[in-house]
This record gives sequence, structure tokens and C-alpha cells, in this order.
Amino acid sequence: MELWQEMLRQSVDSSKDLVERFGFDTATAEKLNSFFHIRINPYYLSLIRYPGDPIWRQCIPDSIELKDDNAQEDPLNEDADSPVPSITHRYPDRALFLITSQCSMYCRFCTRKRKVSDSTKINAKYIQRGLEYIGSHSEIRDVIVSGGDPLMVTDYALEKVLAGLREIPHVEIIRIGTKIPCVLPQRVTPKLCRILKKYHPIYINTHFNHPWECTPEAERACNMLADAGIPVGNQSVLLKGVNDNAEVMLQLHRKMLKMRVRPYYIYQADLTKGTNHFRTPVRVGLDIMDKLRGHTSGLAIPYYVIDAPGGGGKIPLLPQYVLGRNGKEIILRNYKYEIYTYPDVEEAAVKQHPVERRYMRKHQNSRRKYVAARNSADDSEEKVLVEQVVK
Repeated sequence: MELWQEMLRQSVDSSKDLVERFGFDTATAEKLNSFFHIRINPYYLSLIRYPGDPIWRQCIPDSIELKDDNAQEDPLNEDADSPVPSITHRYPDRALFLITSQCSMYCRFCTRKRKVSDSTKINAKYIQRGLEYIGSHSEIRDVIVSGGDPLMVTDYALEKVLAGLREIPHVEIIRIGTKIPCVLPQRVTPKLCRILKKYHPIYINTHFNHPWECTPEAERACNMLADAGIPVGNQSVLLKGVNDNAEVMLQLHRKMLKMRVRPYYIYQADLTKGTNHFRTPVRVGLDIMDKLRGHTSGLAIPYYVIDAPGGGGKIPLLPQYVLGRNGKEIILRNYKYEIYTYPDVEEAAVKQHPVERRYMRKHQNSRRKYVAARNSADDSEEKVLVEQVVK
């Protein structure tokens, strides 16, 4: 048995553990474990510095999860785009391929709670059907291998999936979505890296949310992956009490680059049942992005996105840098809120998309009202600048 597997065996993974180690009452502990299973491996548990800290909030359950009755179990409507149980095929040339329901640590904000930790949701038959589906759809050129956490399966099982994908001529890119480098970096071994290297081009997106997770062990794992020729990106979730602060995000992204990991996404928290206490106003995310741009390298600045409820896909959000127009000139502001004009190139009028045109007509917005409406959720100096320019 390898070290990482032994660490999993020693995980906090029962309501009894919550009672004995964290002082939960038995009834609450059993309800929380039933609502969404608990698993915290010893490595990640060791990162907690005090009760309620950013690491604690991500892995230790809270009774408030049981009060979130109105949220959905499948807020992104993945099941509607699931032609076979292991596949979500939403975008034309990409498919999500789930190969396990297991994780080394169950994040309390997980968006896929309906499947994660339930071993009946993903099995060998479903994986084979997933390979057959991908093989029969020549438009799929990019496959995201996920779960659960795909690095939770054995080396043999993982290689079988990767080899199966590489036998499909139209699959050009394989991506692996894994939190392992953050929560159980001991799983990243020389043998695993040798296997991954055989099936290039492979990309990995991992999931660090706080600077305290950037340990020497995590850095070693990320360096091993990079040395195997695998570009590694990071996808954070914006979480109240964890990283809803520009300075924390700045530290995280700087540490990511030192670990040879490129910040890729900041996700607005999904509307998943039991996670409402993690959600922040969108204004918080926009403020973080505003305080990253110009204050650190562009390499350290991710996209801030909302994965649209109901299956609309990822929608990027940016602070408002284009303030308006003055004739042919575009009026801009920089990260210091200094105003600049740029002489635009004259071109034929760009036709508005029919959906945008209907929306504008429905709301009868003048140009000034429309620009102001886009900024109405933010009372910052930015809104004042916009209204001054539009006047």
C-alpha cells in the first residue's frame, strides 16, 4: 500500500469522528454525514490552524448546511446534458468525463454533491459507455477527465482510461480536473507522472483556494507535474470567510506562480444545496479582480466567471474599464482610476445580436441608462466616473 492510500485509511470519515474529535453532538453529526459524506485526510487536516479558519471552513461540516432547503442539487443542470451517466456534453467540442465518485477530501462547498462520495453513481460499465460515447462523436476534440477526483483511482485504472481516450483519433486534448495537489499531494508520485507523460498533450487544472494550502508538499507535487511536461492551471472558488479578500487572492496567485501553476479561473460559488453560506455578492469578485489588475503580473490574473445556473455555461465578468465614447474616441480608465482616451478605428457599424436587441428594446434603455444600469450594483468611484463620462 502506498503512502497516500494509507493516509486515506486514516481519514476523518464518520459522524463518530466528528463527535469524538470536534465536539459535535451525535444527532447533528449523523445528519451532516448523511447530507454529504465527510472525509478529511490527515495531511489536509494538519493545515488547520484554529477552529473556523479558512481551511476548517472548507472541510469541517457546519449545521447551517442543513438549513439550505431551497437550493438545487444540480444547479448547473449537468444531468440534462448527460447522454450517458459518466458524460456531460454541453459545449460543442468538449465533454466532461466522470471516472470516479471519490475524493481524498470532500469540500463542503462541492457543486456535485449528488454524485460525489456515492459509489453507485460511477462504475466500470459507465466508464466504458463514456469512452464509447466520446468515440462515436467526432466533434469532441477535448475531454475533461473529472469526478470526484480522477487521481483517486489506481494508476492502472487511470492509465486504462487515458489509453482508451488516446485510441480515439479525434480526441486531441486530455484535461484532468483534480484537487489532489492541494489536498493530498503525496498521491503525485514519479510513477504517476511517468504514466501521464505517455499520453500528451495532457493538461491539469487543480484547485487551491487559500495561500495556506501552498505548502512545500504541494509545491513538490506541482513541480513534478510541470517537470513531466504538464501545464498546470488553478481554479479557485470565491468563498465567504476563505478567500473573499483581494489581499488573500493576491497572495494565493503569487504563490501559485512560484509553484509553476497558472491561475485560470475564479468561480462565483454555485447555487448548490447546503452551500449558501459560502456565497458572496458578485461585487466582491469584481472588486478582487479590480485590485489584482495592475497590482501583479498578468500571469497571476485569472478569469472571474459565473457558471450560469440552468446550464448556460461559464460567463466571464470584468470590472468596467470602458467608460463610454466621445465621438470616435473610447474613454477608458486604468487600475489607478486615471482616465484616458483612445482614438478608435472607424469601421462599419457592428450589428447587435438579436437577443441583445430584444433585451434593449424591452427595457427601453437609452445609452446612458444602459451604461449606468450595468454599474448600479456598485457604489464605488467607478460608477461616479461612468456617469460623469456619459453626461
